[in-house]
Amino acid sequence: MDPSKFRNLVSGRDRGVGSNLLRGFLRLVECPYTWAVNLRNRQFDSGRRQAVRVGVPVVSVGNLTLGGTGKTPAVEWIAQWFVRHGLRVGLISRGYKSAAGNKNDEAMELAQRLPDVPHWQDADRVAAARAAISDARRQLLVLDDAFQHRRIARDLDIVLIDASEPFGFDHLFPRGTLREPLAGLARAQYALLTRADLVDAAERARIRSIAKSYAPQIAWGECRHAPKYLLLASGEIQPLDSLRDRPIAAFCGIGNPAAFRETLKQCGYNAIAFREFPDHHRYSETEISDLSRWTETQNVAAVVCTHKDLVKINAVTLGGKSLFAAVIGLEFLAGEQELEQLLKPLLERVP
Repeated sequence: MDPSKFRNLVSGRDRGVGSNLLRGFLRLVECPYTWAVNLRNRQFDSGRRQAVRVGVPVVSVGNLTLGGTGKTPAVEWIAQWFVRHGLRVGLISRGYKSAAGNKNDEAMELAQRLPDVPHWQDADRVAAARAAISDARRQLLVLDDAFQHRRIARDLDIVLIDASEPFGFDHLFPRGTLREPLAGLARAQYALLTRADLVDAAERARIRSIAKSYAPQIAWGECRHAPKYLLLASGEIQPLDSLRDRPIAAFCGIGNPAAFRETLKQCGYNAIAFREFPDHHRYSETEISDLSRWTETQNVAAVVCTHKDLVKINAVTLGGKSLFAAVIGLEFLAGEQELEQLLKPLLERVP
């Protein structure tokens, strides 16, 4: 089931007897998942399972819901902040859906965004962290997508909340998109509301109030994901305005396709054809050929995808049309100074 169909189902937007029965089944499956998540968290909270200290400061960036909250721009911003302060930074992630011996899409994207910041991917993130410290003498580690990964002790936990889909439709997976109950927010020191520009002030205040009810101590920030430029696989950069008001075809394989559609609107693009694939989708040669044929049937000026998709397809054209990625950057609307106040003490803990 593609991401949009799944969200239409669990949100209740899909009506009918069949959808109601399927939601009821998913609610039954949610129960053992919730029990397992709560058991694991209680083990860490009680000390029965110990988090491992790796010897350097650690910052975790994660979220409460399944993908699509905009972690990559946030990880980029944080890593660059420490690099500007003279630190040797390393990125650590699990490498979800990476092919054997290869980096996954997020790692390839971050490699282009942060060419001077090495990235270790390993299902055993403790081992990856130790390798980063011993082999590459990293002074600080940023854990990507690690809010639920509690084996590594961290000095700062940052949790991202997507304003367009903040609390997972009030259910844990698979009935909703929450990875764990909202009570988990209490572990974080800083919450960043992403895509905050997509909702009004009243909705932002409502989301903040709910988050604060679970984590009164949490510092708060808000940001937007601002389109920066168009990127070709060759590395060539084009201004966003080069496709403004022109018909395009678009596709994506991310957790929140609706957010990408909104990005296209912000750019002023007329997306007359749109296809979506599952999050972290690895495109086969057959699928790339199919996309090319699909593009040929569209009367469009170009094809636009996400940066995460472009690094996997690595083609300059599809169906004779230029293939661009819309590259997104993080812009703070509120809370930037509060985050910096939490980052600065870590500079003094570097060995």
